[in-house]
Amino acid sequence: MNNKALVVIDIQNDITKHYRDIIDNINSAVDWAEEQRMTVIYIKHNNLSAGTRTFKPGTKGAELVPELKIASDLIFVKTKANALTSEAFSEFIQSKDIREFYITGADATGCVKSTCFNMTKAGYAVHVISDCVTSYDIKKMPEMLAYYTDKGCEVKNLAAYMGS
Repeated sequence: MNNKALVVIDIQNDITKHYRDIIDNINSAVDWAEEQRMTVIYIKHNNLSAGTRTFKPGTKGAELVPELKIASDLIFVKTKANALTSEAFSEFIQSKDIREFYITGADATGCVKSTCFNMTKAGYAVHVISDCVTSYDIKKMPEMLAYYTDKGCEVKNLAAYMGS
């Protein structure tokens, strides 16, 4: 393994909107990451707020979607938008000296945004795979991709990364 990781954020059953548009691309990104000997990491969101109906721990909605290719048992749970708030995830990437991340997942305006922002702020190299990220509000995708670039992330589609 090298010091790079593909991170799949919140592709869970309760992400019902638009994930099907990118699931094949995410699975292709998982295959590419394995070929590149990258660590493949999955992040799951658990919503601990009282009265919530989505991402409740232990429910089918909190499970990774069945169409998602699972290439490792590296599945970390977070309860806030930023994946780095998962102590287990943060400790794992530090212990393996992973410094470069290829980001896929949902939601571009929420958890993906917060994770990318906080990773670049922490000094990590962050690459957003543009056709492997979605949002509840698809119209916001161009704005979000520009945001990622503005915050120091590299943004390219999967074919561009696979060709490099």
